Amino acid sequence: MEIRDLLVMCIEKSASDLHITENEPPILRIDGKLIRTGLAVLNKQDLKKIIYGVMTNPQKEMFEKDLELDLSLALPGLDRFRVNIHLSKGTVEGAFRRVPLEIPSVESLGLPQIISDLARKPNGLVLVTGPTGMGKTTTLATMIDLINRERESLIICIEDPIEFIHANKKSVIKQREVYADTHSFAQALRRALRQDPNVIVVGEMRDLETIGTALTAAETGHLVLATLHTPDAPQTVERIIDVFPPHQQTQVKLQLADCLQGVVSQLLLPHASGKGRVLATEVMVGTSGIRNLIREQEVEQIPTLMQTGQQYGMRTMDKSLKELMQRGLITMDTALAKVKNAEEFKQL
Repeated sequence: MEIRDLLVMCIEKSASDLHITENEPPILRIDGKLIRTGLAVLNKQDLKKIIYGVMTNPQKEMFEKDLELDLSLALPGLDRFRVNIHLSKGTVEGAFRRVPLEIPSVESLGLPQIISDLARKPNGLVLVTGPTGMGKTTTLATMIDLINRERESLIICIEDPIEFIHANKKSVIKQREVYADTHSFAQALRRALRQDPNVIVVGEMRDLETIGTALTAAETGHLVLATLHTPDAPQTVERIIDVFPPHQQTQVKLQLADCLQGVVSQLLLPHASGKGRVLATEVMVGTSGIRNLIREQEVEQIPTLMQTGQQYGMRTMDKSLKELMQRGLITMDTALAKVKNAEEFKQL
């Protein structure tokens, strides 16, 4: 079994992921569901041969030292893949996430217009949040592409690993891969401030140092786009503040209140037809009211302002679910599984 054949099958069947794991045939994730292929079951030796076939010698050494490895894989004429290699009960296994070559537009993803407005901001912090596998990287790539087409900016992207490849249009884009081009997000971000950027993209804000430097960059006149694994806007605000020790939190609240332009939280849900998936989005925009609530740390009042902030482009996840359901794109059951307030939702 060749890895290329498996990846081609992944593309042909429009799968988002390929999993190769011991004592199972290769498994595809299609529209969020795991589908076992009818191919031969893989044993420990097959897995090692297939997975070691995609790594360079330095990558093999790194994997054997760290027991984990993230890398990107580009095969001629095929989509790119983001690969995670790991051990499970001593067996080498792999997860391959497909990254299409084409960067989709805001319209084709079904994103609200406010996303384009946030990408056009001259400075500040814009966050895309949501659980893993909900399309945060794709939304980020779409925003970068919009900037790239519309204005002359120097854009520095720090990613782990690089997924969508951007060609220079009006902007100049530098894509730096953690571990290949730099040692860490925090280090690359600190250095980025000396590389004359207009826009800085952080693949993931993982630790205190990265978040602190991103806030400073957003305050000093750069546009910073980043992702976080948080489910909604209020929890995103809390997560950023809570990362810091108590004696720094007052300062961080002020910084965040000054520079936060918006938070977009997203979910991918199964389409009512059973084929494909639909994007639901919640948007919080950094209006003066929102900034005030962050400063006072009255985070629990943010949803109320989001419900009444339609003229600014704000919307809650419940409202987004309601719209998708009314348009027949998702079922009532799907919506109810994701709503924050089921009683209120039924009244909507």
